[in-house]
Amino acid sequence: MKIGLFYGSTTCYTEMAAEKIAAFIGNDLVELHNVKTTPLEQVADFDLLIFGISTWDFGEIQEDWQAIWPTLANLPLKGKVVALFGLGDQEGYGEWFLDAMGLLHDVVLANQAHVIGYWPNQGYHFDASKALINDGKTFVGLALDEDSQYELSDARIATWCEQVLIEYQETLV
Repeated sequence: MKIGLFYGSTTCYTEMAAEKIAAFIGNDLVELHNVKTTPLEQVADFDLLIFGISTWDFGEIQEDWQAIWPTLANLPLKGKVVALFGLGDQEGYGEWFLDAMGLLHDVVLANQAHVIGYWPNQGYHFDASKALINDGKTFVGLALDEDSQYELSDARIATWCEQVLIEYQETLV
């Protein structure tokens, strides 16, 4: 199994989360790629893809993802298995918590990928999010808040990684 983890990071928090995910799954299985320096066409080389994105200010897409956003519609994701994780600040920007992850999810689905790794919204306190589905009960990926809930991130990452690996194996059956 080859896993490609693609992320964009302005303040290193998304990069650190990506590194924790890679370490939990196994650095021998996961190749880390910063979207600022790696062409996204490389997604074709992997069996499982993990995309990491943060939401900035008033629901804005992280700058490295924003720079390549127009090219995302042409990504070769048809039939690929994709999991998402996002970072946001639920207290400071609670009206836009994880909006960028929701927008990325829309693009991934439009490209006919199979998305796994949906995450319950219990334990979060925010006003609104474009990253919610199932009547607002589920995030489209792992929700991390390094500003307000840093102490919960490691446990959330561990649980989510186990979930993603199980769900990925189920796609192979």
